[in-house]
Amino acid sequence: MKRLLYITALIATTFSAEAQINEFGLIAGGANYVGDVGPTNYIKPKDMALGVYYRWNRSPRHSWRAAFNYGRISSDDADSDVSGRKLRGYQFKNTIKELSLGLEFNFFDFNLHEEHFKWTPYIYTGLAYAWYNELYRDTSKNKGRDYDNGSSLAIPMTVGIKAHVARDWIIGLESGVRYSFTDNLDGSNPPDNKYDAVRFGNTNSNDWYVFTAFTISYTFGDKPCYCSD
Repeated sequence: MKRLLYITALIATTFSAEAQINEFGLIAGGANYVGDVGPTNYIKPKDMALGVYYRWNRSPRHSWRAAFNYGRISSDDADSDVSGRKLRGYQFKNTIKELSLGLEFNFFDFNLHEEHFKWTPYIYTGLAYAWYNELYRDTSKNKGRDYDNGSSLAIPMTVGIKAHVARDWIIGLESGVRYSFTDNLDGSNPPDNKYDAVRFGNTNSNDWYVFTAFTISYTFGDKPCYCSD
């Protein structure tokens, strides 16, 4: 985490020297998972999610963004409406650490030259890299048990709304679905062949995880001119 904060500060210092508006912010909210276990609601935050992010506002309509997020995910077949899942009765817990980079697009002009109140919906996408625990199904307790560390790429697809509420402060609310390139956030499809006997679910469909959170950021650096040379 110290190394991440140092790199973020270095990037921010570099861009500030180029007369751009920078933001450093915090994310706090909830996380949920969608896959072969439990309910199938795409947005239903139930576990903790926290993060930090940096925005470089390249124009009133788009920004480059880097973020580090930490979230817990869990699910229980007992909470599902699917009878087969209820009968299976499996449950798991996992944690996800994620680093993402991408582009944020504002639907309305979000010109930080103008210090009065303004707001805009936005979308964000890019590429993420996630770290998590590899799980397998412990049939004696019918729960997920971790046996190794795993990692995977993921594609974030985020929608949100943000408002410039004071000269240097921006607040927002967003929900971001991540399509991961793994099918084992839940322990249903361990990559280790020795767990072949305890695999279950749809092995042709990867897992998803979702972060839904409030955001608050502080702007700093000289204001960009947002004009052509």
